[in-house]
Amino acid sequence: MGALRVLTAAEQVREHLRAELCRGAWGGRMPGGSRLAVELGVGRDTVEAALRLLEREGVLVPQGAGRSRRIVLPEGKAARPLRVAILDLEPPAVSLAEGYVADLMHRLGEAGHSVFFADKCLQELHMNVGRVARLVWQTEADAWVVGAGSREVLEWFAAQPVPAFALFGRRRGLPIAGVGPDHVSAFVAVTRRLIELGHRRIVMLARRMRRLPVPGAVERAVLDEMAAHDIETGAFNLPDWEETSEGFHGCLKELFRLTPPTAMIIDEAPFLVAALQFLGGRGLRVPGDVSLVCSDGDPAFVWCQPTVAHIRWDSRPVVRRIVRWAANVSRGEKDLRQTLTKAEFFEGGTIGPAKAEPR
Repeated sequence: MGALRVLTAAEQVREHLRAELCRGAWGGRMPGGSRLAVELGVGRDTVEAALRLLEREGVLVPQGAGRSRRIVLPEGKAARPLRVAILDLEPPAVSLAEGYVADLMHRLGEAGHSVFFADKCLQELHMNVGRVARLVWQTEADAWVVGAGSREVLEWFAAQPVPAFALFGRRRGLPIAGVGPDHVSAFVAVTRRLIELGHRRIVMLARRMRRLPVPGAVERAVLDEMAAHDIETGAFNLPDWEETSEGFHGCLKELFRLTPPTAMIIDEAPFLVAALQFLGGRGLRVPGDVSLVCSDGDPAFVWCQPTVAHIRWDSRPVVRRIVRWAANVSRGEKDLRQTLTKAEFFEGGTIGPAKAEPR
């Protein structure tokens, strides 16, 4: 048996970087040492030493001071570049306002793939499977990233030969790769906190795809948590509404007609803003009269004092998971793994004790 050789820090980083290169994590050009040091959590000198080791192997070719090293993988190790189409819930201008979408496109581009938005978004297609199918067949793409797809849409993608990745959406139990924050655990925490504050008329306003054909995992978890605290649940707690401005405000009017909710969990920031406008028009205070929680954070919340109660999560693991999936697909590997990232409830200033009932 040969003597055990202990790798130096630089050699360990080199091994990691080589494996990532072979997986197709980057294509064409290698990221700089400063960025790699931050991503890997090691010193810049260690990273630079590892990069020089890869240069000696011929895997990286220096291009001069201040220029990115060129990647040259051995025959049979190179991953083919993909044409990746993004089919998001909303139009590109809205999607790009979410910083992680722009980051995802940048990281996929760095890996050598070409990334573009589909000609229409899921809202414009009305989540209609037939329309989605026609769009996919008419689009030249090697892989698809589907944002916030309905169960029916993701079932269709899962049955197609073209690789697809479910970014959020009703993906659980389907043979399709996917990622998203662990909203179930976070919303259970939200519901428990509201119940601790004395709320028993809790309403969840969710998009149609979250309610139909049956409530999603998050919505079921909220209803189950209320039932576990002897709160009778029904259509009042997860109302049906037409997904238009008129439909949303019509739902709110009906909710506040007789026995109004004391707390509302609202899916997405635009609906929260609309709810705030509705409550303000009726002279209702938040959280004095009604507590509000948003399903996700929004850049606008940092301007609120105190901020809006919401669920927050780190988008970086989400982006990394999709980039790794694309690398696997580009090498002809089947990747159907679904992962969850940590999500946590941030209480903020829009929830408080339930308003005492008049006697």
